[in-house]
Amino acid sequence: MKGRDLADGIPKTIVLTEDEIREALREPVTTIVETVRTCLERTPPELAADIVDTGIVITGGGSLLRGLDRLLGQEMRLPVKIAPDPMSCVVLGLGRVLDELDLLKRVAGPA
Repeated sequence: MKGRDLADGIPKTIVLTEDEIREALREPVTTIVETVRTCLERTPPELAADIVDTGIVITGGGSLLRGLDRLLGQEMRLPVKIAPDPMSCVVLGLGRVLDELDLLKRVAGPA
């Protein structure tokens, strides 16, 4: 890893082990798992049935963490897959919604 050492302000290179990276990610990944669990607990029954049938699709940079899909699948006991082009799919989907503002109004419900 390359960056500026905050102690002396000088650029520096250090080598991190897999264990150090795993430990650094433990808390954020636990938060992700617990947040997904909370969302599923609050999901209306009709939507929950669809999730059981189709599974969970994860997106964004976090979805590229090796093994996150497997961990979520084990913890939630649901199929989990990584979206095609996970780094772009959210913004592309938002663009589609903005192209169909009537759909957004129907989905969002009354303001």
